[in-house]
Amino acid sequence: MTQMAQPARVLYAVTEAMAMLNLSRSQIYELIRSDRLLTVTVGRRRLVPAESITAYVARLVAEAGHGHAA
Repeated sequence: MTQMAQPARVLYAVTEAMAMLNLSRSQIYELIRSDRLLTVTVGRRRLVPAESITAYVARLVAEAGHGHAA
């Protein structure tokens, strides 16, 4: 019996984004307000695209690297 691969998740609930980024709800909503974390709405739900989470983390890494001269 073969098991089909699950498709990658592309949208996450705010609570899932909180857990993934280890941030509080207020920190997540501040990132949303400041356009550092983009969201989409489906009906009444606000969802965070996986690519938005990845882009936010990449920006954090890039910003952290600017202060370290080798």
